Amino acid sequence: MTLMTIMLFVPACFALNMAPGPNNLLSMANAKRYGIRAACYAGIGRLIAFVGMITLAATGLATVLYTSEKLFLAIKVVGGLYLLWLAFQLWIADPTDGGDEALGGKSLFQLARQEFFLAAGNPKAILIFTAFLPQFVDPTGSVGYQFVILGGLFIMLEWVAIAGYAFFGKALRHWFSRPSKRRLFNRVCAGLLGSAGVGLLMARRE
Repeated sequence: MTLMTIMLFVPACFALNMAPGPNNLLSMANAKRYGIRAACYAGIGRLIAFVGMITLAATGLATVLYTSEKLFLAIKVVGGLYLLWLAFQLWIADPTDGGDEALGGKSLFQLARQEFFLAAGNPKAILIFTAFLPQFVDPTGSVGYQFVILGGLFIMLEWVAIAGYAFFGKALRHWFSRPSKRRLFNRVCAGLLGSAGVGLLMARRE
C-alpha cells in the first residue's frame, strides 16, 4: 500500500462517513436530546458493529453474506423494521422534554445498543466493506495488514462523523427551544429514518 493510495482513500472514505445516513441522524437526535457526550458514547456501538464488518470483509465472509439470498433478505428485513421502529419512537417522543444531559431513563448501554443494531442491520454497510475497502488493497501485499490500516482509518473518520453530527444536534437543541419546534425536528428525523427503512425493505441487490 502506497501513500498515494491512502491519500485517495481518506477523502473518499470521509465522504461516506459524513453522508447523512440513519446512524448519523440518530447521533444528531441523541445529542439534541441527551447531549454531545451521550451521543458520542452511544456511537461506540456503531463502531463495534463496523469493526465486526471490517473483520468479516478481511476474512472474506462478508462476500458470502452478501451473495446469500436468504441472509441478505433477513438482514434487510430486520434492519428495515428496526429503522421503522426507531422512526416511530422518535415520532411520538415527548416534545416537552427539554433535552438536558440526563438520559431520561435510558442508559448509555441502551443508546449504544441502538447504534449497534442500526449499523449491523444495514446490508448497505456490508456492501461498503465488501466493495469499497478492497479497492484500495494491493493483493500482492499483506491483505490482512492493509485491512487493519484501512479499517483503522475508517473507524477514526467515523468517530469524527459521530462527533460532528453530535455537535450539530447539540446546536439544534438551542435553536429548537420551543416544544413545537422540537416536535418538528423529531418528526423530520423520524420521517427520514422511516424513509430509509422503507427504502431498505424495498431495495434489491444489483
